[in-house]
Amino acid sequence: MKAAPFDYVRVSCFEEMQEIFAAHGDDAQVIAGGQSLIPAMAMRMARPSVLLDIAGLPGLSGIEDAGDAIRIGAMTRYVDLRESALLATHVPLIRDAVALIAHEAIRSRGTIGGNLAHADPASEMPAVVQALDARIDIRGPEGQRSVPAAEFFLGTYAVDLAPGEIIVSVTVPKAPAGRLSGIQEFVRRSGDYASAGGAFVLDVENGRIAAARLACFGVCDRAVLAEQAAAILVGQELAALDPEPAVKALASEIEPTADLHNGPATKRHLIGVLTKRLLADMVSRSGKAHG
Repeated sequence: MKAAPFDYVRVSCFEEMQEIFAAHGDDAQVIAGGQSLIPAMAMRMARPSVLLDIAGLPGLSGIEDAGDAIRIGAMTRYVDLRESALLATHVPLIRDAVALIAHEAIRSRGTIGGNLAHADPASEMPAVVQALDARIDIRGPEGQRSVPAAEFFLGTYAVDLAPGEIIVSVTVPKAPAGRLSGIQEFVRRSGDYASAGGAFVLDVENGRIAAARLACFGVCDRAVLAEQAAAILVGQELAALDPEPAVKALASEIEPTADLHNGPATKRHLIGVLTKRLLADMVSRSGKAHG
């Protein structure tokens, strides 16, 4: 199947983009890396009459130090996230997540902003930005605003973007001293979307977990934070961590949705197994670092 007919416009400024949005409304759609949108158009799951290429808009690419945070432009490609020394030093979870995304061809073209706006529930980045307590920076006809990542994802392929708005950047707080982070997933084949995955952050002070953020993906209708499970981990001694209470809490607080291969019960089981493995791996890595 081929895409339905459409017009293509490569915009050079925000004002031009807004004029096209005003003229075409929901029939206009933004293309960034195109790694999700183009396949959807080919299957006619998406049928925009006007395709707005925003690659030429100023200020949308790059990774910069913003004091106590790292700012990532929305058009920054996965390969640049992977190679960034700033991210490796201050938010390595993003770099680790890139290694799990699809295949090298996708990582060479896909963008972080396009990924977040697409909001596939089995995608890694929506979970990662929630685990890192990031903010999604948005620009539209009413000006600019910033939304906590935990509030940005509304459902399957649904996000907090009003007509004419686009993501311009992602602002990620720098990791404090003592932070542990990790990401794992279950996939049928390398490069597939995850059947279940987790992106976890533990902040450790004096050997105890001071804060935790556990984000799950591939399980529910969107990437979600397991807040009850995270709360149970807080206060535990890392070296003697018992994951079972947190796993039970997580299983009860999430509402898994079926996909083509797994039902809700299987998803709940998978995320429990993955949670134990991921927490054990983080504890092991911490022990080796201090051994």
